[in-house]
Amino acid sequence: MLWARRPELAREISESKRNSDYLPGINLPRTVRASARLAVVLDGAEQVFISVPSQSLRENLSQFRDLIPADALIISLMKGVEKGTRFRMSEVLKQELGIDGERIAVASGPNLALEIAKEQPTAAVISSDNLETATTIAMTATNPYFRSFVNTDVIGTEFGGVLKNLIAVAIGIVDGVGYGENTKASIITRGLAEMTDFSVAYGARAETLAGLAGLGDLIATCESPLSRNNTAGRLLGQGYSFSEVIKQMNQTAEGLSSVAPILELALAKGVEMPIVSQVSKVLAGTLAPRDIAPHLTSDPTPQGE
Repeated sequence: MLWARRPELAREISESKRNSDYLPGINLPRTVRASARLAVVLDGAEQVFISVPSQSLRENLSQFRDLIPADALIISLMKGVEKGTRFRMSEVLKQELGIDGERIAVASGPNLALEIAKEQPTAAVISSDNLETATTIAMTATNPYFRSFVNTDVIGTEFGGVLKNLIAVAIGIVDGVGYGENTKASIITRGLAEMTDFSVAYGARAETLAGLAGLGDLIATCESPLSRNNTAGRLLGQGYSFSEVIKQMNQTAEGLSSVAPILELALAKGVEMPIVSQVSKVLAGTLAPRDIAPHLTSDPTPQGE
């Protein structure tokens, strides 16, 4: 059962088993239904998967918190950090819903929607403070072409999903400029190091960033034209301004809104993030896209990887 803001989209999903705006050419499962009425969607739900733009999560929760069944498990599919509070999505869920973290799980990984809809083999990770909760959700989110793994590192799983978007924007920028594989490979590699340093500083396990929620998601998002963050970066690299990119995107590129809060969090822990910093400057218009070379900004003294 899906919630769609627009009644006409809910009808298309329920009656035609299509979502032509976002999944063109895909026949949805016959058992999928949708409604524009939240009360109908949430009635009797045992598991509630939430996937709205990160910056509107708190506002959306105010609409439906009272409709969520008292014992339902809540799963975040969102990859962002809230501006102002700098909270991860699971933290916003805990605060707004007033529930224990053991009822909350987060899902992440190399999960481009169109490829999943085409039933191409895919893996994800489900993380929760409670291993039983994570396992229950993973069993739901597993079928012959989609496999879910579990961990209890919610911090690493969430930050991996957020940070890879920022690196994907950088990759898109250099791609838009016309730089080649050497540049992109260097940024991906150094980007993973930035992601790991940042996440560990906030209590994550380094191995989480080397798994599906970190490296796996990073590769998929940086390499695919289906990635919204990659697309946004490419437009920036081609010379479009930040406001022009926003107008051209018909879906949210979470990386664009997460740059500022991530840099604030990095500053609080003394973590250097040259890639994200240069992306921020491109977004602000203070750095020309062709000058982005964040892997060259560190101390020139030879160092280990």
